Amino acid sequence: MSVSCLQWEKLMRRTQYGDLASFRNRQNVIRRCELLKLGCRPWNLSLVSVIIVTFSNMLLTMLLLQSEDCDTNYTGPADDQQPETNGFTEWNLAVGTSESAVQQQPCIDARDYQQATPESDVLRMDVRLGRWDVRRLYKMFDSVVVGSQYTALSDKYLSCIATQSSVEKLHSLVQVAHYWTGPISIAVFTAGDEDFVVFQEYLSYLRKCYAPIRERVTFSVAMPKARLVNGQPKDAQLPEGLDCLKPEATLNRFVQGQSKAQTTWKTKNVYPQNHLRNLARKNCQTDYVFLTDVDIIPSSNFSDLLNEFLKNSACDKCAYVIPTYELDMRVRFPQNKTDLVRLANKGLARPFHQKVFIHNQYATNFTRWSWDVSTSRGAGDSEIVKSGKVHVSHEVTNFEFFYEPFYVARDTVPAHDERFMGYGYTRNTQVYEMYVAGYEFLVLSPIFTGHWGLQTKKGRPAWRERQNSLNRKLFEGFKKEVFARYNRDPLKMMKRPN
Repeated sequence: MSVSCLQWEKLMRRTQYGDLASFRNRQNVIRRCELLKLGCRPWNLSLVSVIIVTFSNMLLTMLLLQSEDCDTNYTGPADDQQPETNGFTEWNLAVGTSESAVQQQPCIDARDYQQATPESDVLRMDVRLGRWDVRRLYKMFDSVVVGSQYTALSDKYLSCIATQSSVEKLHSLVQVAHYWTGPISIAVFTAGDEDFVVFQEYLSYLRKCYAPIRERVTFSVAMPKARLVNGQPKDAQLPEGLDCLKPEATLNRFVQGQSKAQTTWKTKNVYPQNHLRNLARKNCQTDYVFLTDVDIIPSSNFSDLLNEFLKNSACDKCAYVIPTYELDMRVRFPQNKTDLVRLANKGLARPFHQKVFIHNQYATNFTRWSWDVSTSRGAGDSEIVKSGKVHVSHEVTNFEFFYEPFYVARDTVPAHDERFMGYGYTRNTQVYEMYVAGYEFLVLSPIFTGHWGLQTKKGRPAWRERQNSLNRKLFEGFKKEVFARYNRDPLKMMKRPN
């Protein structure tokens, strides 16, 4: 008959023991009962085990994190060996694997990995990375500096300016950013370390002096394989006495410091326009893209008026053409369409490239576009003209191969073919493919764009014609590919030599 531990205890406490053996028997019984009690509560053992395992894991984790090669007393390299910051972090990753390099490696806390803030002028890029074009001729870096309001503006507006520039023409961005209140994506071409340094300096100047650029513009970078950059981006230290009212003079001051070899290289080598156009366009975050060059300036209140128009647009294959005029350097930028037409009537403004190459913009039909502000045409009384809202003035009905309008379209249009580099056949081949693909070209009013200077053929360098001739030969293969892609030849390009 079994007796419980509790009964045994009560019995033994009432019993008097006169000898040592009896006392020992009593103690053994008590110990066995205590063990039985502990066995009745197995969760006690489980709790103790969990606590032990937890503390063991914590100790092992701390030991693993404390690498043998990590010097906790590391204070950084000597002053004459300071590594260049790369815009991403405040520390430099070890490049070599020598014993001395490993022994001097500092302890890295994940909290030390700090990206450049949106307000920072340091380019968020590692020159050892980047992405190559399909022929590995150019390396590109997306959105290396982003305006503080760029993402918010991309949510607010339906369209984004996608433009491109060499370093020498970046001053034109100032006026563009003041007239266009939406997001702007610009791709900048830099060739070699000298160009890259000037770009960083001028970028700091632009963002310091002009809030619209600091807030609205995102910068991307492209560089040729033949002149890749060696040094990582730095926080440019601007010299004293820079005038925020003189962006062009300030840029010239930076550029003048470049060597003759740098200038010669840029003169002899092609400028990859189409690479840059694609780069700028794909860093826009809006449904529509306004493809321009950096020196094409939008009219007043352009972005807001266009935004209201696009809200009611349901056309997926429409390219909205923006009339572009050259402006005499002596005039002020026209405040509205009426002002622009008045300047044109006085010979102080004219359609873009009218004297240089009339086919460039001829199909836009500038005469038709100007009717609604001419009282002699009797069109000035229409309600939509009085409202000032953006509307379709007319459709392009006389499309021709060399047509190169600046237009707004959904970001689903064909890309610019990157085999065409330099000048000639760069923009018009993309517009031609759009036309073959079935896009309509509709001219908008009353918004417009302007370009400073009445251009003539005398100012065109000989090397542009050489580049044009090379691209003309490439077009022979391009037009066959377009025909095979869409099985259409509306301009009968397959039946005539280029």
